[in-house]
Amino acid sequence: MFLEFWGAAQSTTGSLHLLGLDGHRVLLDCGLFQGRRKEANERNQSFPYPASDFDSVVLSHAHIDHSGNLPNLSKQGFEGPVYATPATVDLCHEMLRDSAHIHERDAEFVNRRRARRGEPPVEPLYAVEDAERVLDLFTGRRYGRSFAVSKQLQCTFLDAGHILGSAVVELDADENGTHRRIVFSGDLGRRNMPILRDPEVPDWADVLILESTYGNRQHEDIAGASERVRQVIERVAARGGKIIVPCFSVGRTQEFVYCLHGLFNEGHLPRIPIFVDSPLAVNATDVFRRHPECYDEKTHRMLETADDAFGFAGLRYVRSIDESKALNALREPCIIISASGMCEHGRILHHLRNNIEDPANCVLVIGYMAENTLGRQLVERHREVRIFGEPHRLRADVAVLNAFSAHADADDLADFARRIAGGGRLRRVFVVHGEPTRSMPLVERLRSELDGVEIDYPQRGSRFDL
Repeated sequence: MFLEFWGAAQSTTGSLHLLGLDGHRVLLDCGLFQGRRKEANERNQSFPYPASDFDSVVLSHAHIDHSGNLPNLSKQGFEGPVYATPATVDLCHEMLRDSAHIHERDAEFVNRRRARRGEPPVEPLYAVEDAERVLDLFTGRRYGRSFAVSKQLQCTFLDAGHILGSAVVELDADENGTHRRIVFSGDLGRRNMPILRDPEVPDWADVLILESTYGNRQHEDIAGASERVRQVIERVAARGGKIIVPCFSVGRTQEFVYCLHGLFNEGHLPRIPIFVDSPLAVNATDVFRRHPECYDEKTHRMLETADDAFGFAGLRYVRSIDESKALNALREPCIIISASGMCEHGRILHHLRNNIEDPANCVLVIGYMAENTLGRQLVERHREVRIFGEPHRLRADVAVLNAFSAHADADDLADFARRIAGGGRLRRVFVVHGEPTRSMPLVERLRSELDGVEIDYPQRGSRFDL
């Protein structure tokens, strides 16, 4: 039995871990690596083994940095099952099709410019037909019900509380008369966040694979987030500017709309139009409506008095390209929520290109931006950024709110590991899904707090026998 780490190892995106057991190769996640375009393309194109050599995929959740390379895996010959929760299956039907459309459209857009310069065309990473092929391989499994991945491996999904359908993956493996439990946190959520239930913690494990996106920090209290949002909106609207919100279509968009809904109900939201400009966000919101079994008690109580947690007067969901383009002609204050969350693909690039050179406007960042992404450059307030290969001056204001993070912070992560260690069997923790400056503080903290437990921070390509 062994583990290999091929993605989100000493980095934050492209989650891809491999469990080998009795000749079977099981992938834990298969996400897109996001960063510098050349490096991202090279990493996403290649897998550590031929795609046909993988027997199955166990998917923690639907975010593209965890699921987004599945169409490429299928394109290269994978034919095994993909196990996920029912909500994750439904979200991936929307997200992977959308991702394929984006890859195709972005390649077309770039190729028009390359053709004018006499440069050869680029190919999209994968096409819609590749997404459709892998979606046929998905198999839904409910929370709390064990199922067989192979003869030697049982899996149980627990609620991770990160996004709709997200799972902590519990893997019970039998090899040569020895039973071991491996727990993969996926992306772990926070307690007391809106809409979703709090994360569940397994009773015990021998081995823990633990994310560390915010391993070095504590989050702002979500209770104060609405007030800070109100302040930003009022300030920018008063000077006649637009608020551009890069936002993950799944999870973050719904949480932000839920926040705006609360401000609207309380009479604290300026009367300006709000647009959710992402077909995926529109479709994902419909999926949210279909899975109330994932909601927390507060959201269920809200729905007793409100028909829709994700709709109110002044909010408009935009689907068509023409409607999206029309937003750039608006000269009045408004809020535009658009994807992708790290500003690497999709409609948000067009809104940024048309708005960041106006100092009246504001880019409101409410999510994590990985290294070398356009989003990170905006957070770091680079004077000039490149969008679709062309330079643009950043003159717009940039406001960063961390309270909306759907990731556990350092205290949450350490508590999760301590509670599992309380089961008396934890012997090894692999810290993944975090850049060194964020992960190493958590590594050192766990080493000091968990006696007798080996803490590793694996490099890409590392292999560990269990």
